[in-house]
Amino acid sequence: MEVFEITKQNGHFLGKQPDKLYIEIKSESDIMSARQTARETAKSLGFSTFNQSRIITLISELARNIFKYAGSGHIAMEVVKDQNGCLGLKIQAVDCGPGIMNVNRALEQGYSTSGSLGAGLPAVKRMADEFSIQTGEGKGTCVNITKWLN
Repeated sequence: MEVFEITKQNGHFLGKQPDKLYIEIKSESDIMSARQTARETAKSLGFSTFNQSRIITLISELARNIFKYAGSGHIAMEVVKDQNGCLGLKIQAVDCGPGIMNVNRALEQGYSTSGSLGAGLPAVKRMADEFSIQTGEGKGTCVNITKWLN
C-alpha cells in the first residue's frame, strides 16, 4: 500500500500536503496494515524512533478498539501544519458501533467493559499531543488525535 510521497530537504517539508489516507478496519489483518502504514508515515515525516513507536501504538489501540467493539470502521491519517509551520500527523478513528456509555470512566486507567486491562484509550489520550472524542450510546465513536513533530 502506498501512503504518499513526502520530500524533505535539510529538514524542511517540500511539496503539497497529501489528502487524507483512509484505512478500513474490518479484520485483524487490517489492524496490521494500519500499523505498517503508521510506521511508514511517521518515519517519512521525520518522527524520532521513539515517537514512531508511539504513533504505531496509538494506531494499533484505536484500530483494535474499532474491530473489537464495533466490528468495522476506519482510520484516517493526514499531515497537518500548525500556525508556526510545524508538521504533525492527525489521526481520526471512526466507527458506527454502540458508542461509549461513559467516556469519563472509559478514560480511567484500568476501567474495562470487556475484561481487558483497560489501558488502551487512557494510553491513547496520554501519548497524543491533542485528543478529543465524540461518542454517544448507539451513535458510534470518533476519536481525533494529533501528534506533532517536535
